[in-house]
Amino acid sequence: MKLTTFTDYSLRVLIYLAVEPGRRATIGEIAASFNVSEHHLTKVVHFLGRCGWLANVRGRGGGLHLGMAPEQIGVGAVVRQTEGEAVLAECFGPSQGGCAIARVCRLRGVLAEAGEAFHAVLDRYTLADLVADGGQMSTILFMGNTSVQMREGRAA
Repeated sequence: MKLTTFTDYSLRVLIYLAVEPGRRATIGEIAASFNVSEHHLTKVVHFLGRCGWLANVRGRGGGLHLGMAPEQIGVGAVVRQTEGEAVLAECFGPSQGGCAIARVCRLRGVLAEAGEAFHAVLDRYTLADLVADGGQMSTILFMGNTSVQMREGRAA
């Protein structure tokens, strides 16, 4: 199963904020850390906020932070919300893709089982599991980010 860029970016934003859950970040900081478009992240952040996974503080000293504890954010739930209804093949759609063998084909059942297994694995993990080694990830994500260092009073 291939995840969309939207889901990929959603998970990256959540991971970034979960590495140091008490601090706030800006869309610009996150975009710079992952070398991705701020425009795309704006859409992602808005969606994640509507889902309750992010909170936004406006004004001076504001920014994004997690809307709930990393232990409460299930990876499977994020993937389901960002991906929407899974359509593994045309035969999963309402018209069954016009497939001549749709009524008797066993591939549909096999693919459905595989999709369920995929989600079952994701459901075993939370955002906290993804950032369990926060020290190394923090070093990688925040290294060279002068805006973060200046705000936190660290030298560049």
